[in-house]
Amino acid sequence: MTRRITWLGHSTVLIELGGVRLLTDPVLRGRLLHMKRVAPSVDPGLLTGLGVVLISHMHHDHFDVPSLRRLEHAATQLVVPAGSGGRATRRGFARVIEVSAGDRTDLGAVSVLPVPAIHPGNRYPFGAKTEALGYVIEADGRRVYFAGDTDLFDGMSELGDLDLALLPVWGWGPRLGPGHLDPERAAEALALLEPRLAVPVHWGTLFPRVNRDRTRRLTDPPHEFAAAAARIAPAVEIRILAPGDALEL
Repeated sequence: MTRRITWLGHSTVLIELGGVRLLTDPVLRGRLLHMKRVAPSVDPGLLTGLGVVLISHMHHDHFDVPSLRRLEHAATQLVVPAGSGGRATRRGFARVIEVSAGDRTDLGAVSVLPVPAIHPGNRYPFGAKTEALGYVIEADGRRVYFAGDTDLFDGMSELGDLDLALLPVWGWGPRLGPGHLDPERAAEALALLEPRLAVPVHWGTLFPRVNRDRTRRLTDPPHEFAAAAARIAPAVEIRILAPGDALEL
């Protein structure tokens, strides 16, 4: 049975466990608001047969309606933070589950546990205020933590035994706002989480079209994260993937 993750860019990760194909925070198109995709486009074949889509929060670079339209609505279970279900059903998804932190949900052979995230989760500019979440996905004796967008939070060290942590290490521009992990703080998160393996995400994919000074912020964050992790959490193996790369679990 396949046990694999494929990073598709930004916070979009295909997780294959327990015979279920889960996709996180789909951002699949070439342009998003004022941002351009600078990573390779997503292979449409990877989007077939999806069983579950996990949405961490409602920001445009995590809940992207045109990207969601590319998915198989009838067969896909959409999991969203509490208070976001109406926005999802209006986009044609009939199978929507609203969850809050702690609301464990079994989806076939996969168990999904929503966990806290320290990040503003509401839809700008006028959307209802909803919480941001991360998720712990468990099946086949493997446990994968997808952090969404978050800063360090109380209880991060209590998420349990983790095989893999998918941690954001940057954003979509030349600087970060509040509620994010930069490379150093992402390494501090590893010291709390103690996963066996970590993959940096949320970098090198989107960048403002009008900003020409982009090279360093598109390429350096995962390497800065790996260097910081070697100091702060040396027992954790770091694997830096390019968009489209896969990792067997």
